[in-house]
Amino acid sequence: MNFTNCTTEANVAVKPKTVTEKMLITLTLAIITILTMLLNSAVITAIGTTKKLHQPANYLICSLAVTDLLVALLVMPLSITYIVMDTWTLGYFICEIWLSVDMTCCTCSILHLCVIALDRYWAITDAIEYTRKRTAKRAGFMIVTVWTISIFISMPPLFWRNHHSITIPSECRIQHDHVIYTIYSTFGAFYIPLTLILILYYRIYHAAKSLYQKRGSSRHLSNRSTDSQNSFASCKLKQTFCVSDFSTSDPITEFDKIHASVRFPPIDNDLELAGDRQQISSTRERKAARILGLILGAFILSWLPFFIKELIVGLSIRKVSEEVADFLTWLGYVNSLINPLLYTSFNEDFKMAFKKLIRCWENS
Repeated sequence: MNFTNCTTEANVAVKPKTVTEKMLITLTLAIITILTMLLNSAVITAIGTTKKLHQPANYLICSLAVTDLLVALLVMPLSITYIVMDTWTLGYFICEIWLSVDMTCCTCSILHLCVIALDRYWAITDAIEYTRKRTAKRAGFMIVTVWTISIFISMPPLFWRNHHSITIPSECRIQHDHVIYTIYSTFGAFYIPLTLILILYYRIYHAAKSLYQKRGSSRHLSNRSTDSQNSFASCKLKQTFCVSDFSTSDPITEFDKIHASVRFPPIDNDLELAGDRQQISSTRERKAARILGLILGAFILSWLPFFIKELIVGLSIRKVSEEVADFLTWLGYVNSLINPLLYTSFNEDFKMAFKKLIRCWENS
């Protein structure tokens, strides 16, 4: 992902890599690329072939997997070639395409995480009403919006790149000092989405904690309608934390299913079960916090160093070496490898779909 000039000056000598170094770099980056392709392809195939996963929330995850797969197919291989060879040999036109695709796909991947967080926030804070609104059409609109924003963030350099881009034929890096664009692109692609994601997951966690505590401390179940609504919200909460979605978008049908499936303990046993409920509530809170911590931690560790470097270099505070720039760029690419793991590993339906795919591959 190349928003700004993140190289050293053209006239600064760079120590050439040894054959051993090139082999190690190629092997490491190739493994990351192949794993990214396989995992995201598995997510796409699982959603496409498993009817139970044909739900709006999973369409967003599928679109994220498609975006990350594009990063692995169109961006990573050329980056490996460029890093190992220390020179660009594919010409100006391919360079233009590669830089534009790099910006667009990486930005789109980040924005997908933002809309997934937004979808989960609506699902837990407005469970019954949002179930009616959570349609394939709505998911499609969110996906189109994400791609549109990504294109508008990556497009501006095309207007000045002919004048300020590749002054050295062997380089394929944007050479410009557009401070306004640096701020516009970094904040639009990362800092604003990061802020929104942190706020959304903070509110999701507190909504989860409140619901778990409410259910853990409840002793009397005299109001059946209220309890059923709490049960519905609890099931939507499980959905928010990467468990299964429902198979239909009809809130009335789902409410009836939950109402019939939930077993309410006798009132006489409430005092005896209060301690157990509180323990279960605490366990669920810790699990929710752990899942959210993994999602946020992986995202921040992958992309924050890169975008800090982008601001530092773009604002001419200091330059960084090509090695550091390449390392931080690939640290961001690794997020495309982590995403399919984090957004499906806690979902039982995905686990079953993956097991089915493995069995099919073994039998073929």
